[in-house]
Amino acid sequence: MSNRLPMFVQRDLDGFFGLFIDNLVQLLLIVALCEQTCGMTGAEGSRLLYQMILPGAAVSILAGNLAYAWQAHRLAKRECRSDVTALPYGINTPSLLVYVFFVMAPVYQKTHSADAAWRMGLLACLGSGIIEFFGSFVAEQIRRRTPRAALLSTLAGIAVGFIAMKFALEIFDRPLVAMLPLAIILITYFSKVPFPLGLPGGLIAVVLGTACAWLLPLILPASLGQPPMSTDAVTKALEVRGWYLPQFVGGLIWDILQKPDDWIGFLSVIVPMGLFNVIGSLQNIESAEAAGDRYNTATSLAINGVGTISAALFGSCFPTTIYIGHPGWKGLGARAGYSTLNGIAVTAICLTGTVALINSIVPMQAGIAIVLWIGIIITAQAFQATPADHAPAVAIGLFPAIAAWGATVMIGALFVAGGRSAQEMLTANPAQDVNGFLIHGLLIMERGYIFTCMILAAISALLIDRKFFSAAVWSGVGAFCAAIGLTHAYQLKGNILDYQFVFAPTAEGFLAFHATGIAIGYVFFAIVFVAFGIYHRRNPHLEPTVH
Repeated sequence: MSNRLPMFVQRDLDGFFGLFIDNLVQLLLIVALCEQTCGMTGAEGSRLLYQMILPGAAVSILAGNLAYAWQAHRLAKRECRSDVTALPYGINTPSLLVYVFFVMAPVYQKTHSADAAWRMGLLACLGSGIIEFFGSFVAEQIRRRTPRAALLSTLAGIAVGFIAMKFALEIFDRPLVAMLPLAIILITYFSKVPFPLGLPGGLIAVVLGTACAWLLPLILPASLGQPPMSTDAVTKALEVRGWYLPQFVGGLIWDILQKPDDWIGFLSVIVPMGLFNVIGSLQNIESAEAAGDRYNTATSLAINGVGTISAALFGSCFPTTIYIGHPGWKGLGARAGYSTLNGIAVTAICLTGTVALINSIVPMQAGIAIVLWIGIIITAQAFQATPADHAPAVAIGLFPAIAAWGATVMIGALFVAGGRSAQEMLTANPAQDVNGFLIHGLLIMERGYIFTCMILAAISALLIDRKFFSAAVWSGVGAFCAAIGLTHAYQLKGNILDYQFVFAPTAEGFLAFHATGIAIGYVFFAIVFVAFGIYHRRNPHLEPTVH
């Protein structure tokens, strides 16, 4: 087989549309959330968003996408292959949400300054990038000692809740726009039958979805619930278009660092999110290897760290990450070109203020079926790429992520409804059981769920392999994470949910839960596993029980 990976192949277009839409969603989230919660409105808000944050995001996304495309070409040359797929890359959604709500919004509420909120966001992004970069030097050791089921089941849980379920709900919420593109995507990626003229299914889906959004409201009754697209939105979006070059803001960050009293409290947010990003990227590298592309762990994570650092130094508050979904892009037939195309396209719209214009013309529902398919493939891979007898370990690793999704939906619904809050219901119901829903249970599973997924799945896989002492070590990891508050501990005020670290006092007015009891439970795990490991070592002839 040729060792030359083409710069572009036809299926790169399908991969590009999926990855581009995913990145576009993050950019739209940045604009919407910064306007709504950080006061970035009017002339000053427009300056921060379109002249600082989005151009800074463009620097990180372009650099990262080009680096991962280059990495794919290097791997293809080294292994004499032409079917290598680059790692997908873009803005980190969990970090985006956490940094807006728990770093930038609190600063804005305290100072009423959008500029102050932006500056603190820069520092948080830089901190995350530094953790990601230095984490690259130890991540391979973690990966070697972690069962594949533990790494892939976590991704599957995220894929089920935060990707597949989220976008499935959006599809059925706006069926007249989204279901025709869904049919095209199902034909493209499930049947794998090519369309006439070799047209990419992703392009066809987006074009048809956009046509439905603009034309169907003109011919169908309003009772069908299809809101018309707005020409006024297009006109307004044209007003913010321009040419905005990235600006280096390292000096501003240095000024912030000189005032530790202003930012030291945010370390309780920055540190866990940095670790979260390292583990998440590590899992995605494992997922890529399971799909056939073995990338160097340290190099891959270092590129990600540098991308996040560059985002902060050029004005963006939002870390980047290796995206979930490599098997999906590989299944599409995408190679390295889709990554390059994504970097170029995202850079172009960020530097020209075109984000709002695209959103006003192309409805998000026209392309989300592609992302839904990615979520399906990731979930399937968790079971297909692990030993068959590890399937129960994969399954148990799904639960914390699904609980996290449920908690997010619950708190979001309570926040929008504006009625009783999660804190009020917990206070009013000591058993924490509200109409059959264990609110307290959802919250303790949500905090640090990416670590809990790994720990439970790793313990289960090791027990399946009768590695009792290794399972005890992982139980010790679980006990440590719970004891310091990295997992299971939370503080809640109204519907605002935050971490509760053992070394940090409870914020005023917050209801706090420390996970000491859960930490002790993990210690019980470790004691039982060690005891049974000794028993098994003394009785190696014992046959497994059959139920």
